[in-house]
Amino acid sequence: MKPIIQLLHFGYHQAMSCIFPVAIFGTLALSSVIELPFIYRYDAILLILLGVQYFMYRSGLETLDEIKVICIFHIIGLCLEIYKVSMGSWEYPEPGYTKLLGVPLYSGFMYASVASFMCQVWRRLRMDMTGWPGLTPAALLGGAIYFNFFTHHFIPDFRWWLTALVFIVFWKTRIIYRVRTTAYRMHLTLAFILVGFFIWLAENIATFFDAWKYPDQHQTWQLVSFSKISSWFLLVIISVIIVAQLKYVKANRTKND
Repeated sequence: MKPIIQLLHFGYHQAMSCIFPVAIFGTLALSSVIELPFIYRYDAILLILLGVQYFMYRSGLETLDEIKVICIFHIIGLCLEIYKVSMGSWEYPEPGYTKLLGVPLYSGFMYASVASFMCQVWRRLRMDMTGWPGLTPAALLGGAIYFNFFTHHFIPDFRWWLTALVFIVFWKTRIIYRVRTTAYRMHLTLAFILVGFFIWLAENIATFFDAWKYPDQHQTWQLVSFSKISSWFLLVIISVIIVAQLKYVKANRTKND
């Protein structure tokens, strides 16, 4: 009976941590079948998601620190989106007033939703890590991964070398998460792979509801390339590095106060 109760508690906290991502995909789904008068779809999505964020903060579902992390990821994601759209990797074909260089501002929230999930699940499952490599190697690796998303368009793609470095740098790193009174451990790179896979599934849902389109999806929708899993795997690493480092900084400040 205890394993079932543990699983239910774990599932509950996972579901609560997914409120913002679910809000995003729900908004994309509804806005693709319901035509809103007097407002473009992209603009409506942005307003709705801003409202969801405000509600989550005011209701206590998200803390001010978590909102700050989400804002950081929104900017990181928006910069990447602008660059990728300019390079023709994908496009946002619908009109809208809240578009910057061809990219709707709501798109940054799709990256921020990953940060929202990580912040929430970290707090809800009282997560910690052992064997963290430290700020310098983690930050250098995270920076190299992020810049590779930009530079692989005109120099060789180093994603597989960077993936190998991930396994080396985080070889000793384990996630500790707690469900009720029991603590569990998981290898960090396994967590990267699992989250990257589920984001790829979410990406298929997003493109199905026309959140954006890849070049091979213009005529008819088709499954997003499996190679995108590796991209999300690497992007998740950037998210975890930032969130984990901010958590450690805050923990050290609390100890010193």
